[in-house]
Amino acid sequence: GGADRQGRCCGGQLKANQKGGRIAAFLAVCEEIAMKRGKHIVETVVHALFLLFGLVAVGCVLVITVYLVISGIPAIRKIGLVPFLFGKTWASTAAEPQYGILPFILTSVYGTAGAIVLGVPVGFLTAVYLAKLAPKRVKDVMQTAVSLLAGIPSVVYGLVGMLVLVPGIRKAFHLPDGASLLAAIIVLAVMILPSIIKVSVTALEAVPPEYEDASLALGATPVETYFKVSVPAAKSGIAAAVVLGVGRAIGEAMAVMMVSGNVPNMPGLFQSVRFLTTAVASEMSYSGGLQRQALFSIALVLFLFIMLINATLNFFLKRNKEGDK
Repeated sequence: GGADRQGRCCGGQLKANQKGGRIAAFLAVCEEIAMKRGKHIVETVVHALFLLFGLVAVGCVLVITVYLVISGIPAIRKIGLVPFLFGKTWASTAAEPQYGILPFILTSVYGTAGAIVLGVPVGFLTAVYLAKLAPKRVKDVMQTAVSLLAGIPSVVYGLVGMLVLVPGIRKAFHLPDGASLLAAIIVLAVMILPSIIKVSVTALEAVPPEYEDASLALGATPVETYFKVSVPAAKSGIAAAVVLGVGRAIGEAMAVMMVSGNVPNMPGLFQSVRFLTTAVASEMSYSGGLQRQALFSIALVLFLFIMLINATLNFFLKRNKEGDK
C-alpha cells in the first residue's frame, strides 16, 4: 500500500512538473511573440516617420516649383519669352520699362564658371594633401580652419571683399571702380572651397587601403598612387563635391551683391555686373505690378537653371558609374 501511494505521488508530481514545463514554454513563446510584435511595431513607426520626412522634403520642392511657375509665367506672357530671355536691357523703373535678363544670365554663367575654374583645383589639391599627405597636427589645424571657413556668413565674405578686394583690384588694374565680375569670381571661389574640400576629403579617405598598397607594391611612388589610384577610385565623391560647389556659387546673393557693383551691364571681367540672384534681392523690396512679376520670372529661370546643371552633372556621373561596371 505504501509503495502504491508513493508511486501515485511520484506520478502526480511528474505530471505536475510536465504541466508546469508546458506552461513555462508557453509563456516563453508568448513573450517571444510579444517582443517580435513590439520590434515590428517600432520598425513600422520608424519607417513611417522616414517616409513622412521624405514626403515633406519632396513636398517642399513641389510647392516651391508650383509657386514659382504660377508666379513667374504671367510676366513672361506679358513681356514675351524671347524679349525676356534675350533682351539686353533691364530698366524696370524707367518710364518705358524694359525687362531683358540676358546680362543677368550671362553674368551668372561666367561668374559660376570662373569660380569653379579657380576654386576646384585649389580645393581638390588641398583635399588630396589633407587626406593623404598632411601630418596629423597639420591636418587637424587645416580641417578646423576649413570648418570655420564654412561657418562664416556670406555677408562677412562680402564685407571683407568690399573693404579689401575691391580697392585692391581698383589699384592693381587702375580702374575707376574695383567692384566687378572679377571681384565676384574671387569671392565665390573662396566661398565654395569648404564644400569641395570637406566632401573630397571624405571621399578620398573612404578608398580601401588595399588599392594603395597594391599600387605601392608594384613600384608606384606615393604621389603616383594618390593621383592615379586613389583619386579615380573616389571620383564620384569628388564630382559630388563639385556639384555642391556649383550650387553654392550660383545661388549666392549677398556677398556677390556687395562686390560686383550690382549694375545691369553685359558681363565684362572689370565691369560692374548684376547676377540673377542679386537682381531679385536688390529690387524685390520696392517692386510692384509687372516689375514684381518679372522678378518672380527671374527666380523661375534661376530655379530651372540650377535644376538643369544638377541634372546634367548627375547624368554624367551615372554614365561614368555604368562605364566602370
